[in-house]
Amino acid sequence: MTTIYLIRHAEAEGNLYRLAHGQYNSNLTPRGYRQLSALRRRFLEVPIDAVYGSDLFRTYATASAIFRPKQLEFRPLPLLREVCIGAWEGLSWAEIERLDRQMLIYFNQRLDLWHVDGGETFDVVQDRMVEGIRQIARECPNATVAATSHGAATRALLGRLMGLTLAECGELPHGDNTSVTRLEVEGDAIRIAFHGDISHMPPELSTFRRQSWHKSGLATEPGLWYTPLHSDAKSRSLQAMLGEEAAGQVAFRQEGDVMVVTDYQLAPALRGRRFGAQLMGQAVQFARSCGCEAVTLTCGADLAGYFAQFGFVETGRQGDSVALSLDIRLILQEIPD
Repeated sequence: MTTIYLIRHAEAEGNLYRLAHGQYNSNLTPRGYRQLSALRRRFLEVPIDAVYGSDLFRTYATASAIFRPKQLEFRPLPLLREVCIGAWEGLSWAEIERLDRQMLIYFNQRLDLWHVDGGETFDVVQDRMVEGIRQIARECPNATVAATSHGAATRALLGRLMGLTLAECGELPHGDNTSVTRLEVEGDAIRIAFHGDISHMPPELSTFRRQSWHKSGLATEPGLWYTPLHSDAKSRSLQAMLGEEAAGQVAFRQEGDVMVVTDYQLAPALRGRRFGAQLMGQAVQFARSCGCEAVTLTCGADLAGYFAQFGFVETGRQGDSVALSLDIRLILQEIPD
C-alpha cells in the first residue's frame, strides 16, 4: 500500500489579494511562510520517502517544508495542477461576480455546470488528478509520500473518490491553506483516510479565519472591482469600486525592473477590513506581467508596519518618509522558526 499525504499549498498571492489564480504562477505570502512553519513541525516525525507536487511555484514552496528537512528532492507533477480557469485568470473575484455571478456560483456549487472560455471542465480535472495519484503510487510502491496540490483540484478529486457526481461535489467543504488529506492506494483502490485536516495550524494563522466566502451559501464575498483611469504598456491608474461606490484608487508605473506605486488610497470607511490588500494585488500582478522583480513605494513612517504585512521591507529613509520594497521574484525563502 502507498500512503499519500495530499496537501493544499500555503497562503499565496491570490488568496491574500482576492484574485482568481488557477494556473497563474504566484508567490506565497508572509503568512503563507508562517503556515509552512506549522506544516514543517507536523511532518518532522513522519517518515516520508518522496515529495511530489504540481509544477507551480506555490506548491513547490509549500513542499519545501517537507523536502528540505528530510533532504529529499522535489518531483514536479503537472497532473496535480490547479484547474485552468481560462478567461477568469487574474481577475478579482468581485470582478467575476459582477461579470458572471451565476457561473461563479456554479464554480463552487455545481461543478458540472461550470465552464468559461479557455478553461478546463471539472471532469477533466478529476481525471488528471486521479491519474496523478496513481502515477505516484506506481512510482513509489509501498512508500509514504507527501504531495502538494491546490484547493479546487483537490476538492474535485475528493468528490470523485467519494463516489459523488460533479453536481454533488459542491456539497463538499473547501480546504484551508496547508490542509492535509491522507490517501491510501492499494491496487486500483484509492481510499480516503481523512481529508481537510488543519490540526497543525494555530487559529491565528488560518487563511479561512480571515475570510467569509467559504461560509456563504453562494461562496461569494464583498470585494473590489476596478475601472481604468489610465492604462498603457508600463503604467496603470485604477479606480477601485465596492459595489457601485468608489472605494479607493491605486496607480503604478514601471521604472526598469521595478514597479513604483505612485498612488494608494482606500476610503476611510473601508480601512481595517482587508480591502487594502486587494489594491496592492493589482500592482503586484501588473508588475509580474511586465517582468519586474520588485514593487516599491514611499510612505510615512507610521505606515511602514502596515505595508510590512504584505512583505515590504525598508530600503531607506529621508525625513519622515520611508522607502519600501517587495521582492516578487519566484524564489524560495527560508521558513521562519
